[in-house]
Amino acid sequence: MRILVTGVAGFIGMHLSIRLLELGHEVIGIDNLNDYYDVSLKQARLNHITGEPVGSGQNNRPNQFQFHKLDLCNKEGLSRLFAEVKPQIVINLAAQAGVRYSLENPMAYIDANLIGFTHILELCRHQQVDQLIYASSSSVYGLNQTMPFSEADNVDHPLALYGATKKANELLAHSYSHLFDLPTTGLRFFTVYGPWGRPDMALFKFTKAIIDGTPIEIYNHGDMVRDFTYIDDIIEGVVRLVDHPATPDKHFQPDQPDAGTSSACWRIFNIGNGQPTPLMDYITALESALGKEAVKTFLPMQPGDVQATSADTARLGEWVGFRPDTPVSEGVSKFVSWYKHFYQIG
Repeated sequence: MRILVTGVAGFIGMHLSIRLLELGHEVIGIDNLNDYYDVSLKQARLNHITGEPVGSGQNNRPNQFQFHKLDLCNKEGLSRLFAEVKPQIVINLAAQAGVRYSLENPMAYIDANLIGFTHILELCRHQQVDQLIYASSSSVYGLNQTMPFSEADNVDHPLALYGATKKANELLAHSYSHLFDLPTTGLRFFTVYGPWGRPDMALFKFTKAIIDGTPIEIYNHGDMVRDFTYIDDIIEGVVRLVDHPATPDKHFQPDQPDAGTSSACWRIFNIGNGQPTPLMDYITALESALGKEAVKTFLPMQPGDVQATSADTARLGEWVGFRPDTPVSEGVSKFVSWYKHFYQIG
């Protein structure tokens, strides 16, 4: 199939594109290559997708992958691209990520996560795309403290603008599924980590700091729990959903609505490891992989953060026959091996 992937130079976008190409799909990737974090890492990911050794000028997958530098807010550019390539499936991973950055630059979230996402919905509608799969986030659960988080839970109390925009994405998608019969599937990712990860995420920052001998900042004095999910498990879930588009829930009851399904062709799934891990255990796994103890600075909880996350992945398992299960110790070790190789650390 011809699949358009937005945010293709991102952490998840790169891994997903490589897997789709290996499965024989054609991938059209778009990314604006913004400078929210190191652009050279994004370019290296693009090189990795094409199988191009850095600086070689060679593309080992010339007929399967094409890249377009494009912003989701550029509706005219997106319209031209959709009309030209006519994608059958769209996987929207482009977004302004991060919780703390939203305190400094809220408009970046409105532009990318709301305006840009609406452009994608409109183009999927008018180009009669077979289905839209899009990234949501565990951040939508906000004040919810019922563990593990279920798609059936109410998610009306996000704690940060990022989570609010992701909840808005789910609502916008539902209206398009209902009005225009566009199958849409929202994926609530839980703390994704692994090789080629984002430099603003804890694992990346902690690894660099420990190697450099500088302190790592640990919020809420270490009393944090996260459902850390290895990148390969995320990709496996997304790829399986390509072959299982959203359909109406025949058992949906409007008088007692299920928050994760609908009478429209709209579905929401958690993709998490289902094994919440205390942050201090995560750090211990990293210290073990690096063979070096971290210098720790303990700080209060940051605005917009939650104390714990935990994913109920039963619905994903029922829908596609897969539930993430990579142990944290294994995933962290693979990240450290990649990090040392990529940054040429002996």
